[in-house]
Amino acid sequence: MDGTTRRTVLGGAAAAAGMVLGNSAAQAQAQGGTGGAPAQGTPPAGLQDPRTKYTNKPFPEQRQPWPALQSKMTPPPDCGETSYRGSGKLTGRKALVTGGDSGIGRAAAIAFAREGADVAINYYPTEEPDAQEVAQLIRAAGRKAVLLPADIRSRDNCEKIVASAIKQLGGLDILVNNAAYQQSKESILDISDEQMVRTFETNYFAMFRISKAAVPSMPAGSVIINTGSVNSYDPGEELLDYASTKGAILIFTKGLAKQLAKRGIRVNMVAPGPFWTPLQVAGGQLPGTMGKFGQDQPLGRAGQPAELAAHYVLLASGESSYTTGGAVGGNGGKGNP
Repeated sequence: MDGTTRRTVLGGAAAAAGMVLGNSAAQAQAQGGTGGAPAQGTPPAGLQDPRTKYTNKPFPEQRQPWPALQSKMTPPPDCGETSYRGSGKLTGRKALVTGGDSGIGRAAAIAFAREGADVAINYYPTEEPDAQEVAQLIRAAGRKAVLLPADIRSRDNCEKIVASAIKQLGGLDILVNNAAYQQSKESILDISDEQMVRTFETNYFAMFRISKAAVPSMPAGSVIINTGSVNSYDPGEELLDYASTKGAILIFTKGLAKQLAKRGIRVNMVAPGPFWTPLQVAGGQLPGTMGKFGQDQPLGRAGQPAELAAHYVLLASGESSYTTGGAVGGNGGKGNP
């Protein structure tokens, strides 16, 4: 041999590699980053700070007669009208969304349509202007829109909207129980018997009745998604009757999921925190407190309905096929789950 040893060969290779790595590191440092990543302090395109993605300014004091119109709110909620982009997750599916004219229900309806589903929405009859806007958005996505105005406090109306949705959609495999009634009162002494009954009839009894009417027609693979709340876990003291219904919805979701697993139907709950919807301006906040709404969240603001749309889509899609009896939160860092 010429005197070159295995050790000197390996040593030379290591030195060469070190030079290459050193040069690469120097080049990366000169570019302000490593491994071809964007320079430090330059976020990737599309990355947004959740604290400022939507307004974190206090909402102006405002009030509308119940149930209120989203189109008259200042500022109007963002339900994904211009931002949500679908990717075919729900192609060919058939959905019924209660309270689908505005707020969280509207965001779910828009997202479902853009993911390929035909959508029926139920709403209180005076909410027709908002409902017409949603119908236009569903049709613009190339899907069928069915409008079902009705007060869901009666069993007959609950059964009728389910039957009509099934007939006009040609079936039903996604049910979103979202409609709600909320009135803030400082004391139990301020809650009338009429308010307590109406809150339970709208938020819980209707959910029970609509689900009962829908289940016989829902095939295996179908889903039921109930809109609960952080109040399901941590009740707001000014929302005693409302929070009580949301606690019931949590237990209803878990119990029904166990029953319907035998049919291959999944049941889950979305638990929003403070979201900017018509509920807030129609009595959902105590007088004079609108400017505080959402300001105490760790993210420093209230949520917008568009930020929940993906939760409903995921729970409705086959991608979450092993998820049932669960709850998904959206609370800005405060509350459960």
